[in-house]
Amino acid sequence: QVQLVESGGGLVEAGGSLRLSCTASGRTFSGRTFSSYAMGWFRRAPGKEREFVAAISSGGIIYYADFVKGRFRISRDNAKNTVYLQMNSLKPEDTAVYSCAMGRDYPRPNDYWGQGTQVTVST
Repeated sequence: QVQLVESGGGLVEAGGSLRLSCTASGRTFSGRTFSSYAMGWFRRAPGKEREFVAAISSGGIIYYADFVKGRFRISRDNAKNTVYLQMNSLKPEDTAVYSCAMGRDYPRPNDYWGQGTQVTVST
């Protein structure tokens, strides 16, 4: 089966930066390669619904939620089965558990999910 593991979360002051990573592992990816899947980042803040943050297609097409445009950047390294989320100019309202997802649908892949990594932005 496919396993997604996020890392890179933590506590940062407002205006700071963090880089999240999500690495996929598994004996097979349901018969497909990592590079053939779309990858996405989502977040869930306390007391709120999960919301979309960013996605990158298998062909490298990128889509961002309006609230992160110009601040976050998603990228992928297919050789490492890894997707990244560079987060700059962080705000307290960015505090959430960030999870990555992998799937066939773009821009909201949802076949496989990671457990998430906590990002806390202090004032």
